[in-house]
Amino acid sequence: MLIRCGYSIGLHLDQPVTLLQMLAVHPFQPDGRLLWERHGNSRGLLMAELRAEAGNRCHRLVAPAGPLTLTGETMMRCPDTPDHRQPSAREMPVAQLPPETLVYLLASRYCETDKLGGFAWDMFGRVAPGWCRVQAICDFVHRHVRFGYGHASPTRTASETLNDGEGVCRDFAHLAISLCRCLNIPARYVNGHLGDIGVPVVEPMDFSAWMEVYLDGAWHVFDPRNNAARIGRIIIARGRDAADVPLIHSFGPHRLQHFRVWTFEEPATPRSGNGWHQPEPLAAARPAPAGLTLPG
Repeated sequence: MLIRCGYSIGLHLDQPVTLLQMLAVHPFQPDGRLLWERHGNSRGLLMAELRAEAGNRCHRLVAPAGPLTLTGETMMRCPDTPDHRQPSAREMPVAQLPPETLVYLLASRYCETDKLGGFAWDMFGRVAPGWCRVQAICDFVHRHVRFGYGHASPTRTASETLNDGEGVCRDFAHLAISLCRCLNIPARYVNGHLGDIGVPVVEPMDFSAWMEVYLDGAWHVFDPRNNAARIGRIIIARGRDAADVPLIHSFGPHRLQHFRVWTFEEPATPRSGNGWHQPEPLAAARPAPAGLTLPG
């Protein structure tokens, strides 16, 4: 299937600012192939592409004071099947883990394993190790945390999510990642596009966060927010947690003016002689809540 995804993000800068944006899709898509993409901005500014940690793609630009809209769109070819599941996947002893996975056992900015270790072992220490244990963690987080955009906080940590019992998809992921790491299971944070393909459409669309867990010599997708296999995940970036993969990092103040994301299945052939279906115009972008800045 073809999946088209994109974004339009409007900022206002009170002074000249250097921006790093991590909005281009990751070069390694286990279940997808990039067909084309375009990224730009309303000021025609030069965007230099850099390669960040974990292979993530990053664009750097220097923006003058005033309004700035960042735009991008991508076409991917993806399988029309849900996330692969492997219930027989086993945990690996730490002594046998590949060196590059060890960092995903450690505490990070939003994943405080030191605070959650006792809870994790009390709750899940007697669950059969491997896929079953990770799924039990996802089941718990899915039930325990109440989702809502009004609950969003750019500084909420995993332990605070456990205490608050509320959050957005990144909070679900941080808590599940932390509990896995406490149990010596490598887990990393993923953000990307996840449209409502094969499920009821929920507006407004947004970027999504989930996790990948290392079992039986491979990384596997788990999604504590939705807690179900989904079709059409498109990875933007991977990291220890959201601090490693901010959508936008500004080296100076900015105010978010509008924010719109779209992800949908595109027909295999254009719907008209004018080419593929275009998303709604920029005027339809949803306004940003007062005082909101993009999460780091």
